[in-house]
Amino acid sequence: MTEEILKKIKQLPPLPESAMQIEAVYQDPDSTFNDMVKILEKDPLLTADILKAANSPLYGFSREINTINQAVGLFGMGTVRGFALASIVKKSFTLDFSAYGITNDMFSALSKKQHALVTSWCLRKEAKLLGILSPAAFLVEIGKVLIAQQIMADKTQEKFKEALATLESVEEAEREVAGVDTPEVSGTIFEHWRFESGLVETIRHCGDPEKAKEDVQKAAKILQVVRTAVPINGVITEQSVAAAKELIIKYSLDMESFEKALENM
Repeated sequence: MTEEILKKIKQLPPLPESAMQIEAVYQDPDSTFNDMVKILEKDPLLTADILKAANSPLYGFSREINTINQAVGLFGMGTVRGFALASIVKKSFTLDFSAYGITNDMFSALSKKQHALVTSWCLRKEAKLLGILSPAAFLVEIGKVLIAQQIMADKTQEKFKEALATLESVEEAEREVAGVDTPEVSGTIFEHWRFESGLVETIRHCGDPEKAKEDVQKAAKILQVVRTAVPINGVITEQSVAAAKELIIKYSLDMESFEKALENM
């Protein structure tokens, strides 16, 4: 971690009280479905954001979701927590991804597609992992905000553009020019905000899952597959899917559910 980006992370404002309440309910083993619904319904703007996200055609539901109660019932507490945290966290940043050659709308589409893929893939057979994977898929790319800020501050946009064009991955280009990569920065942001260690570990090691702690290795592997299938421009291609399937085979993950998830999208 470079001193400049670590300083930016330490200067981030605390998350609003709504996020802290959501986390408290989610982490409390005695909390119920209704406890989460009550917290979310207190914030009309957050409720609207969650329902908008839940009604995305990416999830393939045939009927409209009109209430938080419905959303939690269909997606589960872990996934709705992901919707809520994504909405709250992204409002904590000034977004400018021009250094990456993408617009803010493209970035939003990227995180939505990554989340939809991980949710559809894991909802039936790996639902327990969605407590980590749902927020992780929405939030893993947020480190790009601070990396882009640093690249622009250093006036290395052209160097970064060349690195993106010539190196094999976005992370390699980030390390070459900024000295850090997205998983490292994102993981450090959520560690700073005191999110649970499993979420931090999954995000931090999604580029090298076998270095993650054993209890989150599978989540980190799934997140790596999803980020490979849905690259930075948000466009799923034959090449990106083929690369993702190579990882699925390498890690002995569920290929059939992955293919069905892609069909649903």
